[in-house]
Amino acid sequence: MDSRHPAVSDHLVLLYYRYTRIEDPASFAESQRALCRDLGLKGRIIVAEEGINGTVSGPDEACGAYQSALQKDPRFAGMPFKLSRGPAGAFPKLSVKVRPEIVTLGADLAFDPERDPATHLPPAEWKRLAREDPDAVVFDVRNAYESAVGRFREAVTPPIEHFRQLPETLRAYTHLKEKKILMYCTGGIRCEKASALFRREGFREVYQLEGGIMNYEKELGERDDFWEGDCFVFDNRVVLPMATARGKAPAGTCAHSGRPTNRYVNCIHNPCNRLFLVAEDLLSADPETRLCPECLKRGLTLESADNKSRSLPAQTPHKNH
Repeated sequence: MDSRHPAVSDHLVLLYYRYTRIEDPASFAESQRALCRDLGLKGRIIVAEEGINGTVSGPDEACGAYQSALQKDPRFAGMPFKLSRGPAGAFPKLSVKVRPEIVTLGADLAFDPERDPATHLPPAEWKRLAREDPDAVVFDVRNAYESAVGRFREAVTPPIEHFRQLPETLRAYTHLKEKKILMYCTGGIRCEKASALFRREGFREVYQLEGGIMNYEKELGERDDFWEGDCFVFDNRVVLPMATARGKAPAGTCAHSGRPTNRYVNCIHNPCNRLFLVAEDLLSADPETRLCPECLKRGLTLESADNKSRSLPAQTPHKNH
C-alpha cells in the first residue's frame, strides 16, 4: 500500500468517538455491524463498556444516514464527526470489535469523563496560548511514527510506539508538572485519557485541543502557520494532506538518508514490521531500503529477511493506536 497522497474520491471518511456507558457492548456492536452493512460502509469500529471509537467510509449519502442513525440514540446525540475525503479503498473491509477500552492506555485509570471532564480549548484559543504564553508546553500524545510526518512547532513528541507506553514514558517529563500542558492527538480521543493521566500524576494545568488535529485543520488550516507537515491516519491513506503543507517540502525525513519525505513503509522483516519514512527515489533505487535502519545494521538483506511473500510493494501500516 502506498502512503503517497491519494486522489480525492467521492467517498467521505467519518472519524468519531464518545465516552458513554454501553451496558451490552456485544449487542451494540452487532447492531453497528448490521447498520454499516446495510449502508455499505467500511471501516473500523471499537465498542467497549466505556463507549465507541470509529472511523468509517463510504458515499456521502450513506455516511449521512449513518450519522443520523447514531445520533438518534440519546447516548450519541450531538456527537461530533470529523470529516475528510478519501479513495474508495481507504478501508478494505468492515471491522466491528468489542474491546476492554475504546483506546488502549492500560494505566489502571479511574476514568470517567462525565464526572472528571478534561478542559477542552477550541483551536484558536489553544493556538493563542501555545504561541503567546511562555509557560505553555505543546505535548503530542500520539505515537512517534505519527509525529514523524507532521506535528505542531516545538511540540514535545515522546518516543512511544503504542499509546499504552505513555504512562511509563511520562516519568521522563515530571519537570513539566508546573507548566501549562497543551496536548493534542488526531481526533481527541487519546487526549481524553491522557489528560486524566497527566492530572493524576500531578501536572498542574492540562488542556486539550478540542477535536484534535482534524478539527484544527478544519478551523484554521488554510491560514495556519503553526502546524508543520501532514497528518498520519490509521487507514490505507496513511498520510492525510494538510492545507498548510501544499507546495511545501514534507516535514518528515527519510530514516535512511534524512531527506524530506512523507512516504511510509513497514520494515519488510516481519518480526520487526516497524513503520518508518523513506524517500521515494531512494526506495526505487535501492529495494534494500525497505528494511529499517536497525535491521540493515544487523546485516539483514531482502534475501535473509523473514518475509514469506518476498513482495516489494509498500505494505499497509500496522494499526497501533
